[in-house]
Amino acid sequence: MAKDKLAIDHDLIRELAQLLEETGLSEIEVERDGQRVRVARGGGTTHVVGGGAGAAAPPSPPASPSTVAVVDPAKHPGVVTSPMVGTAYMGPEPGAMPFVDVGSKVVVGDTLLIVEAMKTMNQIPAPHSGTVTRILIEDGKPVEFGEPLMIIE
Repeated sequence: MAKDKLAIDHDLIRELAQLLEETGLSEIEVERDGQRVRVARGGGTTHVVGGGAGAAAPPSPPASPSTVAVVDPAKHPGVVTSPMVGTAYMGPEPGAMPFVDVGSKVVVGDTLLIVEAMKTMNQIPAPHSGTVTRILIEDGKPVEFGEPLMIIE
C-alpha cells in the first residue's frame, strides 16, 4: 500500500506540463494525497516531492523530454526549519497579509512567520538573506520540530 502512495502519476505531470504551455506560467505545484508535484519551465526539470514522514517518490522515466528529480526540502541548503512544535501562521493575525510570499526578498532577522506554541506567538526570523523560493507549509496548520517551513535562496 505504501508503495502505491509513492507511485508517480505520469498523467498528472503531463496535465500540469500542458497547463504550463496553455497558460504561459513558468511553474505550477499541486498537492494531492500527501504527494506534492511541481512542474517548472527552464532548466527542463520536473520535481516530485513526497509528503509526510520524509517519504519521497522514486525517480522514473518521464513521458516528456524533461527529467524527474526527487527533491527533499529538508536537505536544501536554504531550508528554514521549525524550531518547535506548534501551529504556523503566515501573518500577524487572521486575514492579514502574510509576512512573506514566494518571491519576497528577506534579510537576516526579518520575520518569516509565527509558530504558536503553548499560547505564545513565536516569531521565526530569517536565518540568512535571500529570496523566498518555496513555502512548504499551510497557514494555520500544525508543524513539528525540525519540519521544513520554507526555502530561502
